[in-house]
Amino acid sequence: MTRTPTRPAPPRLALILSVATVMAATHLYGAVVAHADDGPSVPPGTEASASAPVEVDPNDPDLKLPEGATLTEPKVLDIKQIVEDKSGDERREDTNSDVTFALQAEVLFGKDSAKLGAEAKARIATIAGEIKTQNATKVRVFGFTDNLGSSAHGDVLSRQRANAVQAVLGQELSDANLTYEVRGYGEQYPIADNSTEAGRKKNRRVEITFPRTGS
Repeated sequence: MTRTPTRPAPPRLALILSVATVMAATHLYGAVVAHADDGPSVPPGTEASASAPVEVDPNDPDLKLPEGATLTEPKVLDIKQIVEDKSGDERREDTNSDVTFALQAEVLFGKDSAKLGAEAKARIATIAGEIKTQNATKVRVFGFTDNLGSSAHGDVLSRQRANAVQAVLGQELSDANLTYEVRGYGEQYPIADNSTEAGRKKNRRVEITFPRTGS
């Protein structure tokens, strides 16, 4: 079986575990096709968007193509890197285009509450610092709940919690050019299994998303 040829990554990317460029080589026996696993559904407007592909020289001897093989158009996949703290209270997701911080509701609020405590505000202030670093001009703040209780109540509570987080960001950033999109999605778009308490805990969250525009 002929293996799909790949080009060694540059030294500065040697420690990155995710492969950002996938090329399929077409040869005499057919085409080799790469597939990406489907992830959980995401709220509208937060879909990943891959950056432009790098230039590839099809005549580069390092590619070592089989005789008669040619390259299809190179494609860059939007790779998501997820880092979660040991407690699971906070998660950071990085893609080619965006940064998302997800904070569990228990870290920010009391049960069935949208009131933020001092520790919660400190966590949000830290995220505000990252927003400044990225020079972001737009921030999305989305609230989510689990599927317990009525859907209508979850919609209202998730929006109240998103509003509370946005208010702290607004105080920390004080930037007239920064715009916000604030929504409450209730039980929509779960990221874990709602049939277990561990899963429901992950689903009760507020996500803060902004573009990777900084250097």
